[in-house]
Amino acid sequence: MRKEIPNVSRRSILKALSLTPVAAACAVPAWAQATRSGLISTSVCMVTAEATEGPFYLDPRLVRADISEGRPGVPLRQLIQVVTADCRPVEGARVDLWHCDAAGNYSGYARQGSDTVTDTSGQTFLRGTQPTDRDGIARFETIYPGWYQGRATHMHYKIFVDDRTVLTSQIFFPDALSESLYRNAAPYAGRPASRRVVNTRDRIAQRAGEAAHAAVREAGGGYVASLVVGIAPGG
Repeated sequence: MRKEIPNVSRRSILKALSLTPVAAACAVPAWAQATRSGLISTSVCMVTAEATEGPFYLDPRLVRADISEGRPGVPLRQLIQVVTADCRPVEGARVDLWHCDAAGNYSGYARQGSDTVTDTSGQTFLRGTQPTDRDGIARFETIYPGWYQGRATHMHYKIFVDDRTVLTSQIFFPDALSESLYRNAAPYAGRPASRRVVNTRDRIAQRAGEAAHAAVREAGGGYVASLVVGIAPGG
């Protein structure tokens, strides 16, 4: 089952969250523009960069907000707000989200994960689809993603408008927070290998830019991660 936030010092958690990168989009201060436009984070008014889909996408046709399927980990609510480049929310867009579990494994595939031998064929954990609401927001209940060798901590998503894929990209998380959880929280802690790749060493994260980094805050027994995604539907 999902775990509550581990007993890590509050100072270290707050320090980790304060290191979340923020991208300003125009001459108006980002926080002011976000407030005025009703956006959920300050990376606003830009078209989000594409990022590689990766090898683990599949569509299990599961329209659901809770994608955890009881997978163990620290609870995370992932909010993805879809807007146009002029900050107008896009209602009714389809958002697909998928990511690895605390051990670095994706559902639905054989010979994957850091050990390259794990087989999760036929499973659907940590995958799902949600439509955006009138504010352009899709909400998912999940767990904080784990890691596997060669990549920084991340999630994958696709956005569809009118049955057409308009964006495939990835979400990245604060390295300091990830490191704190991976060292101290079950079931992330105690893995036989150490994480080697952080955001600054991940080529996909570097290409995606700061706008691909979620704004993360503590909430109750877990975290809320928010990302504003700018699309160009007619592009």
